[in-house]
Amino acid sequence: MGFAEALGVRPGVTSVIGSGGKTSLLAALARELPGTVVLTTTTHIRHFDGILTLISPGMYGLRQALVESRVVCVGSRAEKNGKLVTPELGIDALASLADHVLVEADGARHLPLKAHAPWEPVVPACSGRTILVLGASGLGHPVREKVHRPELFCELAGCTPDDPATPELVARAANAEALADVALVNQADVAPDAARDLAALLAIPAHVGSVQTGSDCAASKL
Repeated sequence: MGFAEALGVRPGVTSVIGSGGKTSLLAALARELPGTVVLTTTTHIRHFDGILTLISPGMYGLRQALVESRVVCVGSRAEKNGKLVTPELGIDALASLADHVLVEADGARHLPLKAHAPWEPVVPACSGRTILVLGASGLGHPVREKVHRPELFCELAGCTPDDPATPELVARAANAEALADVALVNQADVAPDAARDLAALLAIPAHVGSVQTGSDCAASKL
């Protein structure tokens, strides 16, 4: 089963949050979904290899780009790090022109697990679905090494930064946040048993898979 089907992605706006493969999942979804797709962000995002990037386009420019390229990435240019930030066109405007708008709605500083600050995630009001990504490569390692915002994670999970990030602790933190409709435990090729254990403990429908290796997305619990 493909990731788009398993995660219930439908036409309209879909937000992706969490850590451990958000950008890779966005690219995979863009390949799988039919029709036109806009990749964008409400925070910041890297450029996608092989995908046309539009910097602050107008409605006409975006409409023409989608005629020529089925998938485009849209954003505004960040001043310092070269990443793209929130586009000048609103998410509603993007959705009026494309069949699918896929939004990266938070950051994780390249760590496989995270806890969310009070201002995160930045999910658009028009988003029809929010997908939580969790990276199985962080499981079993000390929280302080593999979790973005470890102090917040420890408050949610009831642990210390030196404790290993077990499936039980990660699920406890994610369930306490309750930010998404469905979850993907990614990087399952690294720790398949722990990934399945984590998915089974989550309070929302959860799937395991590996976007990087392209392995099928399998349901652990519905």
